[in-house]
Amino acid sequence: MAIFTAENPWVLIFGVLGNIISIVVFLAPVPTFCRICRKKSTEEFESVPYVVSLFSAMLWLYYASLKSESSAFLLITVNSVGCAVETIYIALYLTYAPKQARMMTLRLLLLNFGGYCSILLLSHFLTEGSARVQLVGWICVALSVAVFAAPLSVIKMVICTKSVEFMPFFLSLFLLLSAVTWLLYGVFLKDLYVAGPNVLGVIFGVLQMALHAIYRKRNKAVTEEEKNDTSVGKLSSDIQSCKGHDLIIFIEASGKGPVATPSQV
Repeated sequence: MAIFTAENPWVLIFGVLGNIISIVVFLAPVPTFCRICRKKSTEEFESVPYVVSLFSAMLWLYYASLKSESSAFLLITVNSVGCAVETIYIALYLTYAPKQARMMTLRLLLLNFGGYCSILLLSHFLTEGSARVQLVGWICVALSVAVFAAPLSVIKMVICTKSVEFMPFFLSLFLLLSAVTWLLYGVFLKDLYVAGPNVLGVIFGVLQMALHAIYRKRNKAVTEEEKNDTSVGKLSSDIQSCKGHDLIIFIEASGKGPVATPSQV
């Protein structure tokens, strides 16, 4: 089929890899929404990341539809999946969210679709041809840079707390792999708008992996220490409870083997 042809085979290879890895990233919140469905409550979770992801996927879908290259089909497939998955997440959130959170999400969706329709209409009537592609491309770049900069707050938290508890290892890894594959896809396709923001994605991804390497062992040590403290506390409690019974308690320390940190689970 013509839609799968590419002048450079590396474009096809990295495009397909990018699709696979990005879909894995899209599916990362599934356990969160299984928990929401099971408890029938959104608890403290927010809808903003899913609304922003939906907006980003919609814009990249529009950008890809303007491209003449056959390889842009790979941008269409991944962002179509992204739109579908994020829509399901938002629908589930609206189903179980309390009234205030639901109204906030609906307002965000209104802004989302209003902004998308404005961009679509303005680009359609004010530009044409390559100028339209460039305008939409720069808008996508600006949004992608904002999305890639979002983990800065988490990175700051990791540095301040010296703990990677709130920065899951496998999510950080797949985000890095996704940025690398789409960067290479953009480079081989010679598409600045795809490659550009993913440079920032790779930088932040490498930084997150470096923080995991620095603080992961410390987390293990802290967890082991907490475990030992718990054992000591339990021993003390056991001795107190047995004082009136003339019992001698022998407890063997079981501090063998690594303790999994939250980022490993």
